[in-house]
Amino acid sequence: MSVLSVKDLHVSVETEQGTKRILNGVDLEIKQGEIHAIMGPNGSGKSTLAYTIAGHPKYHVEGGSITLDGAEVLDMSIDERARAGLFLAMQYPVEIPGVKVADFLRTAKTALAGEAPALRPWIKEVNESMKALRMDKTFSDRNVNEGFSGGEKKRHEILQLELLKPRFAILDETDSGLDVDALKIVSEGVNRAQEATGLGLLLITHYTRILRYIKPDFVHVFVDGRVAEEGGPELADRLENEGYDRFLTDTSVA
Repeated sequence: MSVLSVKDLHVSVETEQGTKRILNGVDLEIKQGEIHAIMGPNGSGKSTLAYTIAGHPKYHVEGGSITLDGAEVLDMSIDERARAGLFLAMQYPVEIPGVKVADFLRTAKTALAGEAPALRPWIKEVNESMKALRMDKTFSDRNVNEGFSGGEKKRHEILQLELLKPRFAILDETDSGLDVDALKIVSEGVNRAQEATGLGLLLITHYTRILRYIKPDFVHVFVDGRVAEEGGPELADRLENEGYDRFLTDTSVA
């Protein structure tokens, strides 16, 4: 069983005011097949953790480690991390003018697999995934994320998740900006991918509404760049009722 492990991770970022520490000793372990939810107030470091695992150059690791089955992820380039089985669904997917969705998806699959997928089975798989996500076939001919609505961008991220079949996926506020219907469709896509491949999921969210559709095994509360509390699904329900005030109060006292 594959394991993604984060140990004593300290991360900073450069700002106009100088270096700012964002993560202050994060410890987290995700096993393949597990679903972990990270919740916390704005600015607590949730997205920083996601982008650091993915290898965004903006974030500087000052200490700690991220390992995948014992191999140091921090020593890998971004493409090496993807080939090792890591996937990030971004909160704000970027536009790629001039690159069609169909070409993007097949190129990504080829890069990960080391060879191009057989065309007919690949087209069939793409069409089936798009149909399940209620995406029109013409979507394949559009430029990546160009002119996409918020819901279309998120569906495209989950389409990639289903087709690329990573070992571990980090979903950074995938529920952000989705209406109820789109949230349900996207969640169903995540569940399909998780059930089909047994991938490990790290689900970053502010709210419990997506957790009604994607049931976490573990919930972690992020405050001030570290895990302040951990528990099962019941912890998410408690946060829904109580908010984060008690954690923020504890932080200010400390």
